[in-house]
Amino acid sequence: MSTAPCPASAAATHGARRLSRSTLLLLLGGLLAATVVLAVGHGAYRIPPSAVLAILLDALPGLDFAVDAQQATVLASIRLPRVVLAVLTGAGLAVAGALMQGLFRNPLADPALIGVSAGAALAAAGVIVLGGVLLPAGLVADGWLAAFVLPAAAFAGSLAATVLVYRIGMLHGTLSLPMTLLAGIAINALVGASIGLLLFIASDEQLRALTFWNLGSLASAHWVALAVVGPLVLGVVLAALALARPLNALSLGEARATHLGVDVVRTKRRAIVLTALATGALVALTGVIGFIGLVAPHLVRLLAGPDHRIVIPGSALLGALLVVLADVAARTLVTPAELPIGILTAALGAPFFLFLLLHHKHKGYR
Repeated sequence: MSTAPCPASAAATHGARRLSRSTLLLLLGGLLAATVVLAVGHGAYRIPPSAVLAILLDALPGLDFAVDAQQATVLASIRLPRVVLAVLTGAGLAVAGALMQGLFRNPLADPALIGVSAGAALAAAGVIVLGGVLLPAGLVADGWLAAFVLPAAAFAGSLAATVLVYRIGMLHGTLSLPMTLLAGIAINALVGASIGLLLFIASDEQLRALTFWNLGSLASAHWVALAVVGPLVLGVVLAALALARPLNALSLGEARATHLGVDVVRTKRRAIVLTALATGALVALTGVIGFIGLVAPHLVRLLAGPDHRIVIPGSALLGALLVVLADVAARTLVTPAELPIGILTAALGAPFFLFLLLHHKHKGYR
């Protein structure tokens, strides 16, 4: 007797899986929307959720709600840009992590592997410590350095590190993942030594700025920066969705992916470029925020399986949710001061990373 499942039962099973994945996305989307409403109202000056909804709806054309002018100003000028940046940061870093894990076929992979964050950190550290000597006085005036020069330098540093790692990783006309990984490790080590030297020669004020930037913060959020970073991150997320099927095929091995019609070299190149764009742009604006790219994709994979058609959008939603929650905690735990958000994401991510290592150890991971 044949034990093969009938088409109807296979379709039903497939439909059940799709329903489960759709439910996960709806759940994450609903949690994110509710968290955003609570986050923009939470802080030293509290705005009730009903007032938040009224202010947001009042901004839509054709709707008129009675809103408090002071609450509307605080929400529009301070809270909302920060929460939007938190959403973009979490989504971008998580999608970058999902791409790296799919590309390297390793759940422990992270965007920092290819040196993007390190390149941005070195460029930013160089501007903070040496900007007064190397840059024109007008560019280091109050406001200009933090708002424009520092993000531009960090983004340029991230792209330079990516190009360098990519060039080193090219072997006989193809992108070698082991060579790329080794190049990323070497770049990270070199950058660590260079930043150490800059720390050694920095003044007390520069040391404080370096420490705060390297631990990450969303305090620099403003609409002008969001107008640049927002479309870029959203474009990366959409482009990453187009890589879902190639990454699924790549999980079977490069040879099998090639037989299935996947352009492996192009997939590798696009995944690394998208990771560099998202991580570089966000690190340039927020500083170094670690572990989101590791934690979010792996949690989604545990909940919904390894299909990148669910891992990538699920990672974007969960990453955004985690960063919004971490930012609320950073703003409120030590009021009126503010914790660097990188401390909180590391406190969440480091134990999770250890859990993954122990989990793979018990499974005989090599």
